[in-house]
Amino acid sequence: YNDGPDFEIAFDEFMLGWRSFNYLFLVIYPRERELELLTALGPYADPQWANQHALELAQAETLSLTGIDQYFAAFNVGTSQVNLLSYVDAGVAYDEAFRLYAALPDDSKRPFRMMWYQTGPYWAYYYAGRYQDVINLADTTLKDTIAEPVLEESLYWRAMGQVAVGQTDAAVEDLRSSLKYHPEFAPASICSKALG
Repeated sequence: YNDGPDFEIAFDEFMLGWRSFNYLFLVIYPRERELELLTALGPYADPQWANQHALELAQAETLSLTGIDQYFAAFNVGTSQVNLLSYVDAGVAYDEAFRLYAALPDDSKRPFRMMWYQTGPYWAYYYAGRYQDVINLADTTLKDTIAEPVLEESLYWRAMGQVAVGQTDAAVEDLRSSLKYHPEFAPASICSKALG
């Protein structure tokens, strides 16, 4: 098992893993070197440019890849559009990603935990006014991908969808559950207080 400080991974395997998170990277730097970092990042220092570039890369990959790689690329199209605040287009992109996911062969390594770590589809569907899709996606995530419904983000987003369609009692229950599993989860706490 390859683990520890000298962890090595094959380039193709690394790229597959990185693609599944839209090639996101985090730079940690001392404050006094910020100007040097911004220079090194070049256009990537501008979030708008970086998100537009990520969108264009993902769109190109949806045309050149197949199977699970194409699914990740389609998902990344949605994520980049959420980051660009283009929620209706993002919702359409996530619809396509989920269609590709459903078409994957049964013997493929399906990434069933996607919604555990990436909540872009909730943002897209909610801010596009697709509240029932938010609820349905949260139901699927909470019932089909985990033994117990303990994902505070999915509980929160289901509550948001429920509030939008007038199911306030169910929303309050989900917000309480979200805070039970993550007492410091600010979005659920704020929404819970707003509902009384």
